[in-house]
Amino acid sequence: MSIELQMLAWSIVLGLLHILLGATLGTMQRGLKWNASARDGVPEPLTGVAGRLERANHNFRETFVFFAAAVIAVLLAGKSGSQTALGAQIYFWARLAYLPVYAAGIPFLRTLIWGVSMAGLLMVLLALF
Repeated sequence: MSIELQMLAWSIVLGLLHILLGATLGTMQRGLKWNASARDGVPEPLTGVAGRLERANHNFRETFVFFAAAVIAVLLAGKSGSQTALGAQIYFWARLAYLPVYAAGIPFLRTLIWGVSMAGLLMVLLALF
C-alpha cells in the first residue's frame, strides 16, 4: 500500500477519533438523555474543551474531503512520488497535532499547525498539475 493511501487510512481513523471524543465530551456536558433523544430544537452551545473539540471536528472535515480527493486523484493519475508521500505525511501528522492543541485552546500554535497541514495537502495536490 502506498504511503499516501496509508495516510488516508490513518486520517479516516483520526476523523473517527474526532467524532468519538466530541460525542463523549458533548454527552458529558449535555447529558445522556439529550444524546439519546431525537435532538429536536436547538441545543445549548458546547463550551470549554467540548466546544473546542466540536470546532476541531468541523475544521478537520472541511480539509479532509480535499485531502482524500487529492490522494485518490494522485493515485488514479499515477502521479504519486516522494513529494506526494511527504505531503500526505505532513497533512496527517499536522492534523493529529492539531487536535490536542485545539482542545487545549492554544490559538497561534493551532493556526500554525493548520497552515502546515494545508501545505501538506497542497504538496499532494500540486502533483496533478
